[in-house]
Amino acid sequence: MRSLGIALFVLLTAMLARPALAAQDIVEFGSTIDVSQKDTIHDAVCFFCSVNVEGTVNGDIVVFFGNVRIDGKANHDVVNFFGDVTAGDDTSIGHDLVNFFGGVRLGQNVSVGQDIVVMFGSLRAAQPASFMIGGSRVVEPAWLFWGPFLAVGLGIYFVVHEFRGYRRRRLLGY
Repeated sequence: MRSLGIALFVLLTAMLARPALAAQDIVEFGSTIDVSQKDTIHDAVCFFCSVNVEGTVNGDIVVFFGNVRIDGKANHDVVNFFGDVTAGDDTSIGHDLVNFFGGVRLGQNVSVGQDIVVMFGSLRAAQPASFMIGGSRVVEPAWLFWGPFLAVGLGIYFVVHEFRGYRRRRLLGY
């Protein structure tokens, strides 16, 4: 009787389960996402791979440890961690462009609907006035992140070096 109740519960749960509505979303791990010129997708999420867009992405593009190349339209946000973002000529990004620990390269007549944020990387454009930004531009160069680590590392090196020299001189009687 107990197993009949469990079976009915599982059957009822399976009948009431709704499928995920992610028909136009692409999520990849280790495989490049290519959106051809005639294709339209909603979201593109990629881990350890790249996203190449020649068509249209209506949602967000999120990439971890890979690159983003846009030669079409990205109608919402583009977010990249530890990689580069390249926007070709006459490209549009609907909302924000965010990049951490990588570079951003913008071609001619690129438009970004809201903000560009480049943290610990670089922003390069074909010409200084060749792109439009609807909001703010924040660019923090990489040396602001790596500089303190380098200073602390050099400080530790010199302290250890001087301590070893002190012990050597003391051992040899200088």
